[in-house]
Amino acid sequence: MHHFYIAGKIHGDTITITAAEQLHHMRNVLRLRTGDEVAAFDSEGNSCLCRILELDGQRALLAVADWRPATPPKARLTIACAIPKKSRMDDIIDSLTQLGVDGIIPLMTERVIVRLDDAKKEARLRRWRKIAESAARQSQRATLPLVHPVTPLTDLLAASGDYSLKLIPTLDGERRPLRDALAGAKPEGILVLIGPEGDFTPEEVALAKQAGFIPVSLGASVLRVGTAAVAVASYLRLALQD
Repeated sequence: MHHFYIAGKIHGDTITITAAEQLHHMRNVLRLRTGDEVAAFDSEGNSCLCRILELDGQRALLAVADWRPATPPKARLTIACAIPKKSRMDDIIDSLTQLGVDGIIPLMTERVIVRLDDAKKEARLRRWRKIAESAARQSQRATLPLVHPVTPLTDLLAASGDYSLKLIPTLDGERRPLRDALAGAKPEGILVLIGPEGDFTPEEVALAKQAGFIPVSLGASVLRVGTAAVAVASYLRLALQD
């Protein structure tokens, strides 16, 4: 069944969609018609089954048929990923959304090559959030991940106190296998830092350790940024699904 994102919180017996991109997708790509059934979800994780009452170029009016309130995940997973070169962050946002990650933080570290001014940060954030919305709709997940603004590593470390399990995959120094770091853990919130192509600096790893992060290994291979982010998210989702 096709899923559509509703800005704000779903309430009432009907839902109105006016976003041009979603209307185009409904009418011209999926070729939906009055009477067809679809699903809708909002930013708080609520979802519902709906029937299309009206659909034209200006709006879609949906009748709510089956309300499903949000069910919080057992462990909320946030991936903070160093921004890679070119448009690879777009693909990372898309993949992490499909994997069910709850939060995505584009991360600035010392060895990140891409440098963005304030205007470019805002433009990228808007694009990344649209990519997340599209990926959530395509993968039919009932929640939309929170894509945070670009965040410096030091700021994130200072604000990481709410996470009960904090991990930093790195290539050097004393590290634990990822599975060992999870052994016996029942975290409510997980934060994972993914470094740039040149890895975190020793000073950054030291600061992360002071903030309570556990250095972990992802195996013998040196992974690209996007591969590392997807590998960690996949493993954690599978390991903690029960």
